[in-house]
Amino acid sequence: MTIITIKDVATRAGVSPKTVSRVINDEAHVRAEVREAVLRVVAELGYRPNAFARGLSSARSFLVGLFFDDPASSYAGDVQRGALERCREVAHHLLIEQVDRAQPDWMARLDSALRAVRLAGAILTPPIGDWPELLDLFAAHDVRVVRIAPGEALDRTPQVRMDDRAAARELTERLIALGHRDIAFIKGNPMHEASARRWHGFSDAMAAAGIAVPTARVLQGDFTFRSGLAAAEAILAAAHRPSAVFASNDEMAFAVLVVAMRHGLTVPGDLSLVGFDDAAIARMAWPPLMTIRQPNAEMAAAAVDLLIGPGAARDGEAPCIELPYALIERPSVARVGG
Repeated sequence: MTIITIKDVATRAGVSPKTVSRVINDEAHVRAEVREAVLRVVAELGYRPNAFARGLSSARSFLVGLFFDDPASSYAGDVQRGALERCREVAHHLLIEQVDRAQPDWMARLDSALRAVRLAGAILTPPIGDWPELLDLFAAHDVRVVRIAPGEALDRTPQVRMDDRAAARELTERLIALGHRDIAFIKGNPMHEASARRWHGFSDAMAAAGIAVPTARVLQGDFTFRSGLAAAEAILAAAHRPSAVFASNDEMAFAVLVVAMRHGLTVPGDLSLVGFDDAAIARMAWPPLMTIRQPNAEMAAAAVDLLIGPGAARDGEAPCIELPYALIERPSVARVGG
């Protein structure tokens, strides 16, 4: 594979490497016809500038940091994909980092990393975007931050979100419309603001329909498959099982599907089941899971735009971009008595 260098671009365009560098870094004092010629050669040769070298040779950084508490989750995978694709489109690189509060020296480690690497900006995912000490640390290093779905200090940074409460309400209303009245609910990680929003959306729909939700029908999970298994065992071991289960994400919903099979139950014949997120597992399960499609990749791309795009938020501004969700109808739900 031939590696195209800045010298190759300069030779083809008939200019100096320094001029090519000025064009790539979008500096002033370059004639329009020269800029056009250089950009044409860049496209012809497929030249991709080195983000680290560009950062060293200019006042700008071309590195965006994406921070998670759990970078291995299916949610994290969607967010990484969206951020990575958008960064590539604007000639930036993406740095993935885990922030593990269980480590006693996590603040010192992150402080050291921020001293060593100059970031164009940082994207914080839930729940770490609500940690005030984390926001303070980025502010101390003068790193601009965009948060995805925060629940605290909403006027502090730009943010991207969807309406989890409205989505959960709509999904619950769909179950009610199909005749379900006895619906169990598995909550998500209480540290995630989205967990509360989804619970409130479910509660809103049930209350509007005049349906009481017994305490025994509400189980605490934490968005993991393992917590879904425990909740499902409690639900399905009851003397009278519900007609439907609403799990706050697809990983927990898939766990309910597994436990239902262990109990010899069919979905949706004996038990209707819905999840939330539209993760890959929702599409691969059998039957595929009815769910809410959360625009995770799109939210990540929008977060990149708020940091470094043409419409990037100005310092001191805290705009909020809300992206639409979609209810995805799949055969894990059946009409009661149908």
